[in-house]
Amino acid sequence: CVLCGRTDDCPKKYGEKRTFVEYNVTVHYYCLLMSSGIWQRGEEGEGVDGFLFTDIRKEVNRAAKLKCNICRKKGASIGCVSPKCKRSYHFPCGIQKECIFQFMENFRSYCWEHRPVQKIPHKERKGTSQCTICLDLVEQVPTYSVLRGPCCKNAWFHRECLQYQALSAGIFFFRCTVCNNMDKFQKEMLRMGIHIPEKDASWELEENAYQELLQCYQHCDIKRCLCKKGRDYNEPDSKWEIKRCQYCGSRGTHVACSSLKSWEQNWECLECRSIFAKSGNYSRQRKRSLAASDKADGTTCLLEEPSPKCPRQSPGTPRSFLHSPKRMCPNNSLPCSHLELPASNRVTMSLSPMMSNRKWSLRKRCLVKEGREASNILKALKLQITTKTTRLNINAENIWNSALKGFRQRSFSPTNTIEIKFINCKNTLKTDTSAASKHYFFHLLMLHLQNSSLFEGCSAKNLSLDFQAVRENLYFEAGKMIAVSLVHGGPSPGFFSKTLFNCLVYGIENVKPTLEDVADADVAETIKMIKYANSLSSLTSTVHDCYEFLAAAGCLRPLKALCDKDKLVDDILNYHVIKRIISPLESFRQGLKTLGVLEKMQAHPDKFFSILCYKPERLSAETLCDLFTIHSSSDVNKVGGIDFWMGYLQDVESGESVVTLEDILLFTTGSFSIPPVGFDPEPTVKFLCIKYPVGNRLLNCLELPITETYETFKKKMDFTIRNALRVERE
Repeated sequence: CVLCGRTDDCPKKYGEKRTFVEYNVTVHYYCLLMSSGIWQRGEEGEGVDGFLFTDIRKEVNRAAKLKCNICRKKGASIGCVSPKCKRSYHFPCGIQKECIFQFMENFRSYCWEHRPVQKIPHKERKGTSQCTICLDLVEQVPTYSVLRGPCCKNAWFHRECLQYQALSAGIFFFRCTVCNNMDKFQKEMLRMGIHIPEKDASWELEENAYQELLQCYQHCDIKRCLCKKGRDYNEPDSKWEIKRCQYCGSRGTHVACSSLKSWEQNWECLECRSIFAKSGNYSRQRKRSLAASDKADGTTCLLEEPSPKCPRQSPGTPRSFLHSPKRMCPNNSLPCSHLELPASNRVTMSLSPMMSNRKWSLRKRCLVKEGREASNILKALKLQITTKTTRLNINAENIWNSALKGFRQRSFSPTNTIEIKFINCKNTLKTDTSAASKHYFFHLLMLHLQNSSLFEGCSAKNLSLDFQAVRENLYFEAGKMIAVSLVHGGPSPGFFSKTLFNCLVYGIENVKPTLEDVADADVAETIKMIKYANSLSSLTSTVHDCYEFLAAAGCLRPLKALCDKDKLVDDILNYHVIKRIISPLESFRQGLKTLGVLEKMQAHPDKFFSILCYKPERLSAETLCDLFTIHSSSDVNKVGGIDFWMGYLQDVESGESVVTLEDILLFTTGSFSIPPVGFDPEPTVKFLCIKYPVGNRLLNCLELPITETYETFKKKMDFTIRNALRVERE
C-alpha cells in the first residue's frame, strides 16, 4: 500500500486492497479514506471511488515528510483532529494502538489519548455480562474493545464482534441485537469507530442462498433403524412417519425407532440436546418448541397447550374457579371503582347487613385498593389514545400469528384506537360491538401468552429461554402486547412471578431468586441436593455429578467447607433464573415501555404488583353493585325495582340462579372481566318499561324491565341472559 507501506490483504481490517497497474498504485481503501489531506474530487467512477490518482500522489508526497508516532517510519498520512495534538500515524498502526477512526462526515481520526469514550455511571456497572453477539462474557467496563449499546443498559458487545456484524449486515440491517433500535445505535457505533458500509446485507447478496430451506429432510438417523423398507421410507400418521429435530431440522427418526408416542410432536437430536445441556437448559424433558409442528396452513405459532412443567392437580386438590364450567374464560381483573356522579344521578345502595358486615381479609382489601389506584394511573395513560383507528383482522383459532401480523403492520401505532374484526372463526361474537370484540381479542391474547413457551413455571411465571423467540424478537412483541392491553382496556396478565416483576421494576442486580423460580425439574433437584447436603463429602460428590452443568453456568467454585454450599446455590439460582435470560428480559422490558407502562410500573410498583402478579378475586355481588351506577325514578322505587336488582345479585352469588355474575358482566359489556383501566363509558343500570332485559354494549348499559314481583324479574333475567350467551357461544 502506497500509504501505509504494508502488504497485508485483510479487507475486514484495512478495507479492500486495490492495485492499478497503469498508475503504479496499490492502496488499502481504509488508508485512503482516513488520510487527512485528500478529498473525493472526482465522480464515483473516477480514480479510486472518486479519489483522483493525482490527488493520491500528492497525499503520498505529503505523508512522506511525516513520521509515524507509533512505528517511527515515514509515510504517516493520518493525523489526530484534536486541537494542539500533533500525532500522525499509519492506519494499521492506529488500529494496533487503539485509535478511533470515524467513518462518517469528515472521516475524523483520534489518537489513543484523545479518542471518544463512553461515559457510564459507576452504579450501572454490574460485573460481567454476555456479549449479545458471540455470547462470551465481557466485563461491564467501557474500554476500546468493549462497547455498550446506547439504547439498552444491559447490551454489551466486543468491538470486534460489532465490526464483523456491521460488515455483514450493512447499513440497512445493522441494529441493536437486543431491542432492534437502528438510528440511535448506528449513530453511537459510528462515533466509536465502527465502520458500517453502505451496502445490502451479505446474506441478501448470495445467489440461491436459501435453496436448502425448500428441501424437507426425510431420513432416519437412529443407529439401529427398525424400518424394513429403509431409512428413507416415510409413511405419515403411522409408526414409520419420520420426525425431524425440532431445533435444527437436519436430523430425523422414525416414530417407532425412537419409541415416540403418537401424540408427541417434538423430538431433539443428540447434537442439539448436548448443545442445550451445555447452554444451561439442564433438562431431559422434552420442552415445547415455539413453532407449532406441521400446522395445516404452514404457519408458526406459539403452542397453546398447558405448559408441561406445570404439575397436574391431584384428584383431591380444589380447582380454581377459573376452570369452572360456568366460566367462559380465565382472566378476570381487579374491580375498578366508578367515578363519582352527582347525587341527583346516582342512587347510593348498600347490600344486606350480612353482606356489608362480611369481613374481607387484609390481603384482599389491599389488592382491591392497589387495583383501584392502578386503574387511575392507567386512565391517565389512556389519554394518549387518539381517535385515529387501526383495524386488526384476527383469526381466533390462530390468535398469536394474526396478532403478531397486526402489531407489526406499518400502519399500527399503540396510540391509535384499535378495532378488531374476527375472520374465519366459528366463535366470532356476531352481535358484539368493536369494544366487545377488543375485550375478547385481548383476553385470548393474554391467555395465549400465559401458556406460550416465552414463559415457564406453573401459576407464577418467569421468562424462559427460547432461542427462536430471541431471533424473531418475540419477547419485545410480548411486552408490547401486554402494555397495549393494559392501556386499551384489555385484561392484565396476572401470571408474573415476584422475581420477574422485581427484575422489571428494580433491576436484576437488586433481585435474589428463590428455588420456587426454577421451573426445570432437573435443575431444581440438583439445587436441592446441594442445598440439603449434610456433609462436605456428599456436597463434593453432588458437585462432581453435575460438573458439566456447573461449568457451563460458570458456577464452579472451590468448596472448602460445608457452608460454601449457600453461595453455590445462590450462584446457580442467579444464573438459571436471571443471567441466562438477560437478552429476553431486556427485549421484554423494551416492549413494556410502550405507552409509558414500564415507567409507571417503576414509579408505582405497589400499585401494579397486584394486577400483574395476582389473578383477581372472583366477582361478588358487592363488586357489581359498586361497578354499576343506577339511574332510577320514583316510579321504580315504588315497585321495588332497585330491591329486585340487589336481591337478584345476591341470589346469583349464592348459586340460586342459572347464570353467574360473570355472565351478567359479559351480557352488559361484552367483557369477561373488569379490565384494570376500567370501562369507558362506565356501566349503568336503567329501569324501563320493556318486556325483557337488554344489554347495550355500546354504552355498557343494562336496561332492566319493571315488574310487579321479584319472581317475574328473576325469571326474565335468567331466561334472557342464559339464552343470549348460549347463542353467542354456539
